[in-house]
Amino acid sequence: MTQNIQGLDHTATTPTPLPRGHRKVVPVRHYGRMLLAVVVVVIVVGSVIGIANNPNFDWSIVGEFVFSPSILRGLGSTLLITIVSMVVAVILSVIIAVMRMSPSTIISSVAAAYVFIFRGIPLIVLLILVGNLGLFIKDIVIGIPFTDIVFIDTPAARLVTPFVASVLGLSLAGAAYMAEIMRSGLLAIGRGQREAAKALGLNSARTLRYIVLPQALRVIVPPMGNEFIGMLKASAIVSVIAGGDLLTVAQGIAGTNYRTIELLIVATIWYLLVIVIFSIGQHFLEKRTAER
Repeated sequence: MTQNIQGLDHTATTPTPLPRGHRKVVPVRHYGRMLLAVVVVVIVVGSVIGIANNPNFDWSIVGEFVFSPSILRGLGSTLLITIVSMVVAVILSVIIAVMRMSPSTIISSVAAAYVFIFRGIPLIVLLILVGNLGLFIKDIVIGIPFTDIVFIDTPAARLVTPFVASVLGLSLAGAAYMAEIMRSGLLAIGRGQREAAKALGLNSARTLRYIVLPQALRVIVPPMGNEFIGMLKASAIVSVIAGGDLLTVAQGIAGTNYRTIELLIVATIWYLLVIVIFSIGQHFLEKRTAER
């Protein structure tokens, strides 16, 4: 019995011979790819070491100002400008997208003209125009036309502060791009869904709210998340009108201590950190939307 067990063990450990005519598959070694990877690593490590040891950089300035109260206030203003602009742009984009899909030629043409104009104007030009609104519009009057009822009557220079101008410029430009994203998401829903909702007695507004938009979110959310990150980066452009954002504060400090590169690195660190955080949130939001 002992010999049989040993024989069984010997048979179990013996490799199964390959059938005649078959050869063992050996993975191809990509020596060029390995060499390229080594070159890339050497370049990256050399660049990091060169920047870290560059005598023209004073890293103590970066450490001193990265958590400076002024920098943190500028970061808070950047986040506030971005979030408010995104909310306003999303609301406008839904309205414009619905107008573009309207059977009325006039309504559709007005929405198409809005998209064309505000996608065509460079953002920095738009921000400068809005920031200097008081130069060609003296007073802003809001009321009921053809009556004496007036709700707002104030000089434009007082109402359109740098913060308001920043939000207005980013919102108008962002809505033009997001409107096309919204329209593509709405068009992705089959016409049969709308016809079925109409057969159930739902009007256009209820159909859009309860039937079309919830399904279109799967198409809309990923590019809208990218637009939010793009708007966060674009918020740095409001520094041309002294919008009080992170870059404006960093440039202001650099104007006093003449350490421009160090302060730009401080701003870059915070931009990258915030974008990483929002990118993680975008990932989970897309995953949650896809599971619905």
